[in-house]
Amino acid sequence: MNRDRVFTRRSWDTGVLIRESAEVYHAQACTYLSSHQLAEFRRDPLLYRKKQLGLVREEDRPAYLIGRAAHVLILEGREVFEREYAFGGPVNPKTGQPFGSRTKAFQEWAKAQAKPALTDEQAALIENLNGAVQAHEHAATLLAEGVPEGVIRAEYCGVASQARLDWLNPERGIVDLKTCDNLDWLQMDARSYEYAHQMAFYRALLTSVIGSVLPVHMIAVEKREPFRCGVWRMGEEVLGVGQKQNEEGIERLKVCRECDHWPTGYEDIRVFDWI
Repeated sequence: MNRDRVFTRRSWDTGVLIRESAEVYHAQACTYLSSHQLAEFRRDPLLYRKKQLGLVREEDRPAYLIGRAAHVLILEGREVFEREYAFGGPVNPKTGQPFGSRTKAFQEWAKAQAKPALTDEQAALIENLNGAVQAHEHAATLLAEGVPEGVIRAEYCGVASQARLDWLNPERGIVDLKTCDNLDWLQMDARSYEYAHQMAFYRALLTSVIGSVLPVHMIAVEKREPFRCGVWRMGEEVLGVGQKQNEEGIERLKVCRECDHWPTGYEDIRVFDWI
């Protein structure tokens, strides 16, 4: 297992971040608690436990492929992007156009690549996302210096935990990249997907390692025209609430582990009292 330590100009960063592939990171899911797992536990302890035992598989959607590939190009650069993804596919000799992604010819080609395959349309979309982020003054500044996809592992509230940070800027702290359908809905999406809890988990884990509290920024870019890009700094109050609820969740997780009892949260009768 390759775990080369990352060194940046900040002395506290020496030996803090681990460089490893996403596959290696996700393989540690049974040993280390992540923000995604904690969010799942807070919503449904039983589903969390079934996934941990391998009884329920994570669903993989085309949108996830776009998001992962966009992260690689935007954060890790073109060389890594071209090494990790295949592009295009076979061309239909009758039309001179690439076969569609649902055709047998494309599927056979994709299977032979031994790495994720992108259609021309998907690759073009990812290029647009990258261009939009680079064209945004504040997004480009945040990503001008730092470390992409660095891993942190430490005990958090007595539980072995891990986080894979999209970007750590030595001056501006944690930067997380999101792709979305519409920036106007970003803050509503953030509530639904609990981005504040995710960012609070990242920051608390990093703080436990380095002893310093860093700011947190979020870059979001639309996956459709006009590919708008926006930058948000996460407020201290919302991060504080997210951290408090995370830590309450971890305490409940510890109890569930001790008792080996995994409720759904719907065991009791509820009162339906609104229209």
